[in-house]
Amino acid sequence: MLDIVDRKILRALQCAPRLPFRRIGEVAGVSEQTAARRYQALRRGGALRVLGLVNPRVYGSAEWVARIRCRPDRIGPLADALARRPDIAYAHLASGGSEIFCVIRAPLDTERDDALFRQLPKSASVLDVSIDLLLHEYGAPGTAEWTGYGDSLDAEQVRQLTAERPPPAPAPPPPPADEDAPLLDALAEDGRTTHTRLAERTGWSSTRVARRLEALESSGTLEYEVELLPERLGYPLNAHIWLRVAPAHLERVGEEFARHAEVPFVGAVTGEYNLLASVITRDPDDFYRYLTTRVAATSGVDAYSVSMRARPLKKAASLISRGRLVPATSGQK
Repeated sequence: MLDIVDRKILRALQCAPRLPFRRIGEVAGVSEQTAARRYQALRRGGALRVLGLVNPRVYGSAEWVARIRCRPDRIGPLADALARRPDIAYAHLASGGSEIFCVIRAPLDTERDDALFRQLPKSASVLDVSIDLLLHEYGAPGTAEWTGYGDSLDAEQVRQLTAERPPPAPAPPPPPADEDAPLLDALAEDGRTTHTRLAERTGWSSTRVARRLEALESSGTLEYEVELLPERLGYPLNAHIWLRVAPAHLERVGEEFARHAEVPFVGAVTGEYNLLASVITRDPDDFYRYLTTRVAATSGVDAYSVSMRARPLKKAASLISRGRLVPATSGQK
């Protein structure tokens, strides 16, 4: 279980993923060495990964939310194959293990013959496919993440840490240069790789590494993802709530849900239910409390449906193997 030092470290990383251990220690009230040791313990335990990833908008990719209903006796191989695809950004089994939920990154023009949209219905395992476009994600980076483990930083600390992050790029960011490949490969393995280590991987000087990182971050080409595995932190119940909200209330309701500590993601989608919220809680009683208090108190929600997660498969760029976050290039589920 997490103590207050662990909670402060996690929250500081959500606000500033590459924050130096010295600063993390100051925020958590411990030494630099203790902060580093606590972070490494969470990372080795498979509960936490910090990754630097190329913004998919660089390549004109949109995100599509797919619900794939399958034959229960044949769902395993298809689910594992989908999770290993680089164009799948998130995946889990739902509905008691008879449905795959995943987020597909693909261009708006999906008419290519090799598109996953064309391949899925041809699988003998698939009974039905529903795919909706993700239109908008609510909440500002650093202030809309899941903090159900216990947010132990005050508003001023969060403000100071998030102020160091570059503002969102107003236009599609530029693609990285070919010479950036070793730098980006290293950050995709560990987003907190030091300048010294990045210099070794690229053959550049530390000064050049720092300049290039700043340019990639400020342009929006490079983003950081703090992946947490709630099960290892004592929060095994995860669900998706599909809500129907009148367009006049959509922005307000979406931003309100994004501020809920239990919600790591909320976005506007196409389809009958036009708002999708992911919810993480300890147990059914905790989830029931969330439904009957936080959801019930939100005006503008006309209807909702709940989809329970049965088994996690993939986060943004990590597979989930034996209850641990592992690089997508390793591990067997």
